[in-house]
Amino acid sequence: MIAFCQAIQYASPINSHVTPHASYMPGYEDDVIMAAGTFVQGASIELSADGPIRPPYTAYVQGGLTYAHVKNAICSAVDALLEQGFIEVPAQ
Repeated sequence: MIAFCQAIQYASPINSHVTPHASYMPGYEDDVIMAAGTFVQGASIELSADGPIRPPYTAYVQGGLTYAHVKNAICSAVDALLEQGFIEVPAQ
């Protein structure tokens, strides 16, 4: 989940060089990771991914200004998960 959120950040138009890390945030029981390379901080229409660091480790992906950007970011995130060994593509 952390690697996925980091990959979403790296595919963002703003602050793509920033690496998000899970940390304490007031109001949350668990550490939270938030990835959002957005033009307007906190904008819900722009692509972001976030979630609490606890089972079942769900990242909530929301927003996206264009289909192409969201598709590119998700594909980049899947590639990162493949490269880091978090997921595998079954042999055919």
